[in-house]
Amino acid sequence: PQARAGIISTVEVLKVMEAFVNEPNYTVWSDLSCNLGILSTLLSHTDFYEEIQVFVKDVFSPIGERLGWDPKPGEGHLDALLRGLVLGKLGKAGHKATLEEARRRFKDHVEGKHVLSADLRSPVYVTILKHGDSTTLDTMLKLHKQADMQEEKNRIERVLGAISQPELIQKVLTFALSEEVRPQDTVSVIGGVAGGSKQGRKAAWKFVRDNWEELYNRYQGGFLISRLIKV
Repeated sequence: PQARAGIISTVEVLKVMEAFVNEPNYTVWSDLSCNLGILSTLLSHTDFYEEIQVFVKDVFSPIGERLGWDPKPGEGHLDALLRGLVLGKLGKAGHKATLEEARRRFKDHVEGKHVLSADLRSPVYVTILKHGDSTTLDTMLKLHKQADMQEEKNRIERVLGAISQPELIQKVLTFALSEEVRPQDTVSVIGGVAGGSKQGRKAAWKFVRDNWEELYNRYQGGFLISRLIKV
């Protein structure tokens, strides 16, 4: 927060973050991840965006290598949460080994060879979408349609905004208002687009303005309209 307010140098904050590479605590990594996400958002409007992605890979890869992809004997719930957090962060940043493994596991998941565990689905989905194409998005939308449980539908809805290409971002936004998505979940899809990239933020803002009447009529007087404005 102090860096965002201009009180201390962002460089100093990043140096402090580097000191946590051997930290095993989930809460600490969650906080680091959140703050790096905010910095990435701010830097996406500058020439330093790619450099912050390199920084993310450098900071998160040691803990990622220690955790691996599969649970170890005696692991607790927080270890599973930490694994998902770290792999998702590395995957979005384009860490080569993480991206390759995510694609391999996603392929096995789609083909029914080896179903992904619940705690690995979001990081894998985010990774393959961030670096995916129209085929990737179509596969995710198919998984959404086939999902029996609302929990899985919501999981997919939250990550669709990770897709990068402008025309696919528009497809996700159109999907958000379709009958495939429950009205109370539309905001999650739009919010995911807004948080996915600089292009996504611009597209989501335009989409909300263009469809304001329909969105307002849906949510007037409710907390979802304020949440939509916030995202």
